[in-house]
Amino acid sequence: MKRHSVVRTVAIAAAAFLATGALASCSAGDGDGGDGADGGSKTLSVTLVNHVWTDIIKEKIPEFEEETGIKVELSQYGEDQLSDQYNVKLNAGTSELDVMMYRPLQEGKQFAKNGYFADLTEDVESDKDWDWADFQKGPVGSTTYEDQVVGVPIITEQEVLYYRKDLLEAAGLEVPKTMDELEAAAKTIKEANPGIAGFVARTGKSAAVTQFSSFLFSFGGDFIDEDGNAAVNSDAAKEAYAFYGGLIHNYGPENVSTDMSWAEAMAIFTQGNAAFYTEADSLYKNATDPANSKVADTVGFAPIPAGSDGSKAYNVPSWALGINEASENKDAAWQFIQWATSQDMTLEIQQAGVPGARTSVWKDPAGVETYPADLAEAIAISTENGIGHDRPLVIKVPEAREIVGDPIVVAITGGDSDAAADKANEAFQELLDDEK
Repeated sequence: MKRHSVVRTVAIAAAAFLATGALASCSAGDGDGGDGADGGSKTLSVTLVNHVWTDIIKEKIPEFEEETGIKVELSQYGEDQLSDQYNVKLNAGTSELDVMMYRPLQEGKQFAKNGYFADLTEDVESDKDWDWADFQKGPVGSTTYEDQVVGVPIITEQEVLYYRKDLLEAAGLEVPKTMDELEAAAKTIKEANPGIAGFVARTGKSAAVTQFSSFLFSFGGDFIDEDGNAAVNSDAAKEAYAFYGGLIHNYGPENVSTDMSWAEAMAIFTQGNAAFYTEADSLYKNATDPANSKVADTVGFAPIPAGSDGSKAYNVPSWALGINEASENKDAAWQFIQWATSQDMTLEIQQAGVPGARTSVWKDPAGVETYPADLAEAIAISTENGIGHDRPLVIKVPEAREIVGDPIVVAITGGDSDAAADKANEAFQELLDDEK
């Protein structure tokens, strides 16, 4: 099974190069020694993060071992610990890591640019039964780097509109299908219900970026244009900043803070103090669980309302599986990924509440039976039209989010968001130039 190496673009210590450099340029099956599936060891190193997905896979690993004769050596960490492990070991060119669970939107570009990932393009395209075409376009775009597939998405998220059915019914309103309808409904409900906000969402400079992104896309904008330049001061971006911030400024909670993440915004909604709320679908149980939500029996879900460019919510892979380029067990690693991301496994894990990246599981009634019907319908629309990122795809993600998130806060506080967007675009372009 031939693989084309992803070229390393960072220097590593001479000793590490001597130990692993030759391996990095070998096709799978050319490893030295051992008696595993590709000439390497029968022991496969699999590194995963603490997650419900991991808990389910972990219980089933004995089945994989029995089927393949490959012994899995599992390492499991919290997110921060996982990042520390990768930073140390991958920078040293280690061959100790085989399968790696990683965040495509957080460290994906850095790892790919540095040559840490094996190229999986031929693997995903050659197995017709496994069916790469079944994976959603948005997440696949974020696990592809310079036309090379470097990861397989395993967990997805989409942004949807949460709303109060009772408040809409009392006001005689339909569920908003456009941004203009959303604004009008938020205004009507706020004016008719003192103390209840028409709309609530994240307000923190960095935290709001991901949820703002669906507004940006729906108005026809993006963080970076097709030429790789900063685009957060485009006409579309300025319209999106003013609209998102204006909804909260004009129809949001009284004296709203500008440091809310999802937990604070969700609390306002679930305590019955807002009519509309845009958020990740993965958090829906916070709104539908009577133990946590006063409005559990009246929550509805809908796709992100359409802007001038349609309804374009983010549809992102929050986690994916990749293979270390320096691994001596690439064939065995690929076998594990095939098994862990098969259609049957994806369906079973989704039924346990973890949204999968395969189109087929969302079309299968068994795949959506544990979700509210209107939420499943909203997700299906988002996966069809969704954009595969919810933040700038850069190496310095935290810095970028702070920059592009500033105009959101300015708009929320009633300031000149157009001027703020111009300033942010200049700073963001400097960041992009530094990363070239």
